[in-house]
Amino acid sequence: MVNYMPVVDVVTIKGEKVSQIELSDEIFKVDIKSCVLHEAVVSQLAAKRAGNASVKRRSDIVGSNRKLYRQKGTGRARKGNIKSPILRGGGVVFGPSPRSFAVKVNKKVKRLALKMALSSKLKQEELTIIDRFELERIKTKNFVDILNELNIKSVLIVTDTKNENLEKSSRNVPGTKVLRAEGLNVYDVLKYNQLLLLEPSIKGIEGRLAS
Repeated sequence: MVNYMPVVDVVTIKGEKVSQIELSDEIFKVDIKSCVLHEAVVSQLAAKRAGNASVKRRSDIVGSNRKLYRQKGTGRARKGNIKSPILRGGGVVFGPSPRSFAVKVNKKVKRLALKMALSSKLKQEELTIIDRFELERIKTKNFVDILNELNIKSVLIVTDTKNENLEKSSRNVPGTKVLRAEGLNVYDVLKYNQLLLLEPSIKGIEGRLAS
């Protein structure tokens, strides 16, 4: 059985076809398994959670270690120093500490999940490739006009290198995000309705995911 590499049109920012490009079938033509995608997304979202709930233990309290009063002869209950948990302002016993919610996922599974996410975009015809995305200056209106020209709203744009004009022009537009190829991840690919790849970024993606 012969496996044919998927061929996709390359368009300009005006939506005009200029050429075609062959995509690696090892990356853009992978069988999709929802369980693998789910595992990768759960891991990524869990890593973002910050376990910030924390209390001060006895050793964290700033204060003197001097015993408050003598052990015997006062008629009062015996006490240690001012950091004692039984005193107001003292250390807390059995309170929460910062924790990590990270869920470990094998590197091979992460790589496979990203291939599946990219394959799903191609299969669902939600992948667009443009030759370049150049803006003469930082201008949100110009960026929005290009998206309207391409008939795209919710979109993840992947670049090969830093593109300051593009990144800054898009940051206030709801439902859009610009990423460089090295930061491409499963969650963002699946989150947005459309995936827009700059043609030069494909080489970087294929190089990163090559088995």
